[in-house]
Amino acid sequence: MVGGLAPPPEEDEQERELDAQRQVIFVLESAQLETAQVGKSYQLLNCDDHGSYLMKHKKDPALYRPDITHQALLTILDSPLNKAGKVKGIYIRTVKNVLIQVNPKVRIPRTFKRFSGLMVQLLQKLSIRATNGPDKLLKVIKGPVTKYLPANAKRIGFCERSDLQPIQTFVQQQLDDAVPAVFIVGAFAHGEIDSSYADVEIAVSQYSLSAAYALARITNAMEMKWGIV
Repeated sequence: MVGGLAPPPEEDEQERELDAQRQVIFVLESAQLETAQVGKSYQLLNCDDHGSYLMKHKKDPALYRPDITHQALLTILDSPLNKAGKVKGIYIRTVKNVLIQVNPKVRIPRTFKRFSGLMVQLLQKLSIRATNGPDKLLKVIKGPVTKYLPANAKRIGFCERSDLQPIQTFVQQQLDDAVPAVFIVGAFAHGEIDSSYADVEIAVSQYSLSAAYALARITNAMEMKWGIV
């Protein structure tokens, strides 16, 4: 006893140490974030507003879905998992191989129009700083993404052709709390992710899921695993 106070029980110390090791990283693959000068201004290309422009330049408008990335980011950032401080990193790799690092503490615009303006600013200036400090909330970084992932992390990719496993069962049985988990999710309407750096691939539904819904399943499963309400 020091200063009249008993030291915390050893079990509490061990639990705090284990809790500090619990961390999740998300990689959004093949995001369609492309800017172009349309009229007098630079804009984030999307299928709704730039269909004619895209067809004129012989591009498939159906592929231009930056709204998927917006919804995916909101799902991660709004999750209790992130609010509990367990999301340690978010990375976006675009179809043009631009790698973006997202600070989990960032508050991105709720509306797609304002999000588009933010992405245009980011891709032109290469970083977005906090208004009340020097921290960079969004920044373009040099790839590959693997050099930013912990060496001991378990990297999980998702593929419809892989073995079907309920995500709750997978995270309970296959993920060690002391090992960071990296979830690689496609940020596109159709296609497959580049999972060449994944340690394991799984399917979490017999149906095709949107990126936002797949991320909601992942964050919820991790919250249940760690008792985050």
